[in-house]
Amino acid sequence: MGPAVLYFLVLAAAAPLHLAAQTLADSMAKPSTVWINNDIFLRDRINGLRTIITRPETQARHDSDLNVAAGFICVSHQSPCNDFLFAVFIVSINRIDAKDRQDAQVVWSANRARPVRENATLELTSDGNLVLRNDDGSPVWSSGTSGRSAASMVMTDIGNLVLFDQRNAIVWQSFDHPTDTLLLGQSLLKGMKLKASTSATNTTENQLYITLAAYGLCAYVESTPPQPYYCSSLVPSVKKGNDPTNVTFMDGSLIFFVQSDYHDQIFWPTTTSTQQYMTLDSDGHMRVYEWSDRKWRVNYDLMQIDDCAYPKVCADYGICSQGQCTCPLQNYSTLDYFKPVDERKANLGCTPTTQISCQEIQHHRLLTLNDVSYFDNSHEVMNLDEDDCKQACLKNCSCKAVMFSYNRCTWMVNVFSLQAIQPVANLSSSVYLKVQLSPSITASTSNKTKLMLVATFGAIATLVLLVIVVTLYLRRRMKYEDKDEEFDLDQFPGMPARFSLEKLAECTEGFDKKLGEGGFGSVFEGKLGEDRIAVKRLEGARQGKKEFLAEVETIGSIEHINLVKLIGFCAEKSERLLVYEYMSSGSLDRWIYYRHNNNALDWRTRFRIILDIAKGLCYLHEECRRKIAHLDIKPQNILLDENFNAKVGDFGLCKLINRDQSKVVTMMRGTPGYLAPEWLTSRITEKVDVYSFGVVVMEILSGKNIDHSQAEEEVQLINILREKEQNNRLIDLIDKHSDDMVSHHEEVIQMMKLAIWCLQNDSRRRPSMSTVIKVLDGAVTIETFDANSIMFVQDNPSTYSGPSQASILSGPR
Repeated sequence: MGPAVLYFLVLAAAAPLHLAAQTLADSMAKPSTVWINNDIFLRDRINGLRTIITRPETQARHDSDLNVAAGFICVSHQSPCNDFLFAVFIVSINRIDAKDRQDAQVVWSANRARPVRENATLELTSDGNLVLRNDDGSPVWSSGTSGRSAASMVMTDIGNLVLFDQRNAIVWQSFDHPTDTLLLGQSLLKGMKLKASTSATNTTENQLYITLAAYGLCAYVESTPPQPYYCSSLVPSVKKGNDPTNVTFMDGSLIFFVQSDYHDQIFWPTTTSTQQYMTLDSDGHMRVYEWSDRKWRVNYDLMQIDDCAYPKVCADYGICSQGQCTCPLQNYSTLDYFKPVDERKANLGCTPTTQISCQEIQHHRLLTLNDVSYFDNSHEVMNLDEDDCKQACLKNCSCKAVMFSYNRCTWMVNVFSLQAIQPVANLSSSVYLKVQLSPSITASTSNKTKLMLVATFGAIATLVLLVIVVTLYLRRRMKYEDKDEEFDLDQFPGMPARFSLEKLAECTEGFDKKLGEGGFGSVFEGKLGEDRIAVKRLEGARQGKKEFLAEVETIGSIEHINLVKLIGFCAEKSERLLVYEYMSSGSLDRWIYYRHNNNALDWRTRFRIILDIAKGLCYLHEECRRKIAHLDIKPQNILLDENFNAKVGDFGLCKLINRDQSKVVTMMRGTPGYLAPEWLTSRITEKVDVYSFGVVVMEILSGKNIDHSQAEEEVQLINILREKEQNNRLIDLIDKHSDDMVSHHEEVIQMMKLAIWCLQNDSRRRPSMSTVIKVLDGAVTIETFDANSIMFVQDNPSTYSGPSQASILSGPR
């Protein structure tokens, strides 16, 4: 491998992808050299445009206009760019037209998950370590070669970035640390992995990877255990124990080498071009790309399998049929056990309408899907017929599905994409998905049983039912007259699970670990079986009775991925308790007010949290049988799981609105600082939630808290927003704790303009939550308003509420 010139790359301001390069004094870099990612340091130009400086004529290929380089390359579509990778890339040396400057093809990167900003530096230190630092000096990546006497850095003619010592021995090379691509002459050794990027525009790793296994290349999707979806099945004549040691990408083939000097290879059709690279793409395909007619074109797909056989083609639980994705449906049934993650994007997969609970294993059933197969059949359970296979899965909570295909039983602990297949004569393939029967289905089964009894026993059964109804009525009446006003909640259909006070005391170890306090009680951490729960204990039955009924009856009847799930409740004498799913990251206020010394959230996480809140409110306002106005939207009532997915909680103050009602009259309720101006009239709609949502969005973006303990002019966030918008200084409100927020300031300011729309004084001018979601998806543009359309804080009814503090719930609910 001959040495070549090392190049560096930056983004200019005008085009989608712009290149700049600097030629070193010779063909190698020496220690104690620093390169700065900016326009001043990297100033070489060709034809007035930033482009690659060609290698010396003695090293350039005579049959190609391509060159290999290393440097900084932009991976965002913003202008000016502020997201760069230090990478090895291939680029055409003859491109002078601005529209063609996006041909630089990244084949290796050091910091694919941690882009750096303008003025970041790369240094080959005096002790031989190659170090990448961000513009603030913080380390991002290094070669780890400190003290190993690296004396020079070169780019070989096949694209390998190498550190050599003084004896020309290799100290470090990029070929030993592949990302998602192999170059011609590059080998994948046993233990190495190629990991696919999330998408063409997102270079972070997804769940798919390819590695060298016992009989060739195998591709997997990460799970526990990993699930293979492709294996090359090579070297069948190699004796046991002589596994392949490496595979090398050559022109038109992959060559496998084994310990016994035996080798085998995969061939594919190729043209006369020798400019190729092989990439594990984000969709799971392993494709060979070839430079032809001055463009990169797909020459060959290594995995010659059906498009529906890839594990993420329809995401989790989706069924792929001729390239189309659908959710599972029970054969000959209208019951929906699964729903799309996104109605408009079928390829995002499906989620169970009722989550599987190991504590209710008696309600587990298997959903039958005939003529369906699964890509992974490597986890076969031996010596089981079809019925025993299904029963074994029902008895084991870790089993999420089984496939019985061609008389083989296969278990699944994670369910990725499924595939519809054509039936084969005398052979069948069926998948059985585990589902949890919802309370409504259980109630429906019970009603059918009762109807059969009525039909069978006639008048006798009717009389028995009448006696039961009278008895229950008298019993309830006696309970209402009891001094502690005990009531029977079994009258409400579709109620969640009911727990005894003794059981919940045992689950919470005597209500020992308090997570936080809310407006009507305290929240404690507990454990139900293997699952963690949050138990809310209402304080003062008289004060909390109405709110308790509202939460149990309302939350128990609805389910949504962005609403906190109510698992059950307890009602014994004066005790009122609610059992919620546990949210491990607590409430949103912990992460935006910095009271708990948490790290600042990045822009993408904040954007996703805002979108999750919007989806939860949209479900309450527009998708339930009756509109539900939450009436107390604030960061303390937004809870986060371990992946910072947001869910709306605490429906204790909710107000139900019939679909034919435009407004309802109610007493003022909620938290000062988040109340819409129409509360002064007590005639409210669901648009009060839109206003509160706007306040919360501003708090998320600015990191500022509505704090009534401070001077009014210092803390009224809405007044500050009004002032900054009038002076065109919304950038001043961006949370300065996060460099990532500042770097995405244009997107953050657009989000602030959405908040201004939600904060309109006239509720009729505020958008619906479904419109908000369309704006966040980029389907609808933001309506702009003058700053005068935002009310002054003295017009806000919260001003008349006195200095009472918002209730704080810092832990999960």
